[in-house]
Amino acid sequence: MSYMVEGVELETDNDGFLLEPNFGEEVVKVIAEAEGLTLTDDHWSVVKFMRERYQEDGHTPNFRNMVSMLTENDDSIDWKKRLYELFPMQPNRQSSKVAGLPQPLGKGGY
Repeated sequence: MSYMVEGVELETDNDGFLLEPNFGEEVVKVIAEAEGLTLTDDHWSVVKFMRERYQEDGHTPNFRNMVSMLTENDDSIDWKKRLYELFPMQPNRQSSKVAGLPQPLGKGGY
C-alpha cells in the first residue's frame, strides 16, 4: 500500500502507516480520506498535538497519556469520548496514521 500525495508516492507498512514521517498538510488530507474521515478543526488540533509529541519525544503517546496531556491543555472537553468520536478506529493509532507518522510502538504507542 502507498499514498499518492502531490504526485509523489509515499511508502507505507502493511497497516497503512508511513514508513517515514511526513509533516505536510496535504498528506493529512489524503490519509484522512483513505480512512473515511472528514477533517474538522478538532481533527487538525489532534494531528498537530500528535506531530508535536512525535517531534519532541521521538514517538507518540499511548491513549491514556494522550487523554491526560490533551486534558491538561483543555479540560473543558471529555477527551476520552471526543477522541473516539474523531478517530473511531483506535484513536492513538488512527490519529498517528492521519498525522503522517510511522506506526506507534508497541500496543497503542508509548
